[in-house]
Amino acid sequence: MTKPSNLVQGTLDLLILKVVDLTPLNGWAISQRLRQVSNNVLLVSDGSLYPALHKLEQQGWISAEWRETENRRRAKFYTLTPAGRRHLEQEAANWSRLSRAITDVLRLTEAGHAP
Repeated sequence: MTKPSNLVQGTLDLLILKVVDLTPLNGWAISQRLRQVSNNVLLVSDGSLYPALHKLEQQGWISAEWRETENRRRAKFYTLTPAGRRHLEQEAANWSRLSRAITDVLRLTEAGHAP
């Protein structure tokens, strides 16, 4: 299982931005969605998630609003802002470029060429 501390710097932010881009969610629902979509590989602790949410809110990339959950409890629901959407697009492009480069390196053969 991968923990956020093992992720590339900034990856958790990117994942959170993507998840809340699709629909406003509270912190618990964000962590559950990441776990679900990653087939239980990405398990984000509260100690990693909430500081990241706070940072993203301070940067103006997400906004938060107190709402009632399905269980009739109050929780902060996070939504992507227009600035957050622009940042998400930029970071997703950077991630694609980086992951392609890493894949190219991992595909090297003894002769030093990609298969």
